[in-house]
Parts: sequence; structure tokens; C-alpha cells
Amino acid sequence: MEEVYERIIIIKTKKPESHDINKELQWFSKSLGLFSDRDKEKSCFRIFIELVKASKEDQRLKSDDIAKRSHLTRATVIHHLNNLMERGLVISKNNKYLLRENSFEELLEDIEKDFFKIFKDLKRKATELDKELELP
Repeated sequence: MEEVYERIIIIKTKKPESHDINKELQWFSKSLGLFSDRDKEKSCFRIFIELVKASKEDQRLKSDDIAKRSHLTRATVIHHLNNLMERGLVISKNNKYLLRENSFEELLEDIEKDFFKIFKDLKRKATELDKELELP
């Protein structure tokens, strides 16, 4: 897949102790940085869940559809969609939005590939900088 990320966020959080699909989805989402202290209504998570539901039905959603389904303003939806696209979790095709991959496992595999590509680039640059700065 082509480069679609700009920022990858992975947060180590405590896993739910009991099997509860909602808590597990929240843990998964929180681990991907979909919650912030500023997002009191968990808007980003709600948008993500709507995209998960749409993916399950093999649908692509317009921002208006997501706003209606999640009971959020279109401006809020657009803001969070932009963040989700920047993180490489969501893509846009013909003004419709969908998850980057159809399953969580495929999504994480893509993120892992993205991470290692970024890390490889950083290591290469670190070597160049060490030589240029004559660091041991």
C-alpha cells in the first residue's frame, strides 16, 4: 500500500480485565490515540465506530452521513476525519470515507509496516548525522 500516514500514535494502556466488546473497542481505539483529554464526547471514537460499522457492511460514507449517524456536527466530523487520515487509519475516495483496511488485524499490519519504514529512515539519518557530527 502507498504511504498514507503522516503521524503514527501508539499508546500503551491497560487492557480491559473482562471480555466486553465495547470496552475492548475503546481500549483498541485508545491504544491508537483516538481519545484525547480535549475530546470529552469521544467524538473521534464515535466516528471510528461508524466507519467500522460501514466497513462491516462494505460501505463508504460521506462526512454528512457520518455526522448524522454519530450525532455530531459536520465540522467536528471533518476535523476528526482529517486526524484519522493523517494517522493512516482512514482513507478518502471520491469524498467518501472508509477504514484503510477491512479488518483490525490488517490495519495493524499496515501500521506496523509504516512504523518500520519510518524507523528505518530515522536510523539511516541517525547514521549520517553521527558521521557528520563525528559522534562515536
